[in-house]
Amino acid sequence: MSAGIVLGVGGGIAAFKACELLRLFTESGHRVRVVPTASALRFVGAPTWAALSGQPVADDVWADVHEVPHVRLGQRADLVVVAPATADLLARAAHGLADDLLTNIMLTARCPVVLAPAMHTEMWEHPATVANVATLRARGVRVIEPAVGRLTGADTGKGRLPDPAEIFAVARRALRRGGDAPADLTGRRVVVTAGGTREPLDPVRFLGNRSSGRQGYAFARAAVARGARVTLVSANVSLAEPAGVDLVRVGTTEELRTATLRAAEAADVVVMAAAPADFRPAVYAPGKIKKSPDGRAPTIDLVTNPDIAAELGARRRPEQVLVVFAAETGDAEANGRAKLVRKKADLIVINEVGVDKVFGAETNAATVVGADGSVRTFPERSKDDLADDVWDLVVPRLTST
Repeated sequence: MSAGIVLGVGGGIAAFKACELLRLFTESGHRVRVVPTASALRFVGAPTWAALSGQPVADDVWADVHEVPHVRLGQRADLVVVAPATADLLARAAHGLADDLLTNIMLTARCPVVLAPAMHTEMWEHPATVANVATLRARGVRVIEPAVGRLTGADTGKGRLPDPAEIFAVARRALRRGGDAPADLTGRRVVVTAGGTREPLDPVRFLGNRSSGRQGYAFARAAVARGARVTLVSANVSLAEPAGVDLVRVGTTEELRTATLRAAEAADVVVMAAAPADFRPAVYAPGKIKKSPDGRAPTIDLVTNPDIAAELGARRRPEQVLVVFAAETGDAEANGRAKLVRKKADLIVINEVGVDKVFGAETNAATVVGADGSVRTFPERSKDDLADDVWDLVVPRLTST
């Protein structure tokens, strides 16, 4: 059944991007009422919103008063998304003001509320905005971290509206959980690793693996939708940056190790979904390795890379939850259980992998084994759904610490 969505649009230059977000919602079969602020209508006019949504535009508490729109729209909504959410909108929402239709709706909504801020870096980092965002998050509002990139004019920095498709992905996860499901990772700091590392052999070759990063990115999106502050350490991934994450790009296993250990120091949860290369060439050739005249292949000596998950397990705080992965091609559960003990993790997600199996696919199946002896098997499903399933196992372990 289609959901009723209120799409609020704040008065920023990024308002035009909300048109694409609206299209994604409507093409997915959802009913959308667009509620722009007066300032937003200076950027994109009401006829555009009406044409794209197929619904009348609600922008005034005095229009259709007999329907009590300032109350009914919020009460009946299954999801409220505001994109862009300006610094002014965040401030008014945090202080419970109701001086226009959109802020009235945010006060009456009992469904998930997702705010996607967009503003200049100085405004985002101002203590007033920082405090307002903290207040909203403490109330269970999903405030997505803005992206880093080109802003208005020649300015560049943090404050850019995330890609509409990624806002849609977060909103869809929040909608899937429904109004009765709390943002149960609110206030938590999460680190997720994703992708596969590459170990340079010479200037044009490397040792690597088939990991696409899709499962790690799904974990990051799901955590954002559940209210977490997420650091995503991404190794050689060609996927769109998930909305609301602090993205750290790495290449080699040593770079992954450095970034992950640094981010994990303040994290409540670390999810090691990346596939680090187990080995690296002992010697890096500064020039491209050539074929020998007699056609003999060169011998490549390998050395073992550090075990990042085991290092995390050895040094983690007692209250920190560690989730690791075991990508196996045989005896998967037995090998996974051994890794769970060796890496001193709380949970291990065990996959059977291979060519055209898991790596790069949209779906996954897994057995999740806990250090407490618990076992859960999840048949094939989308990687987004599997991520939420595993987070459902993580959250009780957080609340019990």
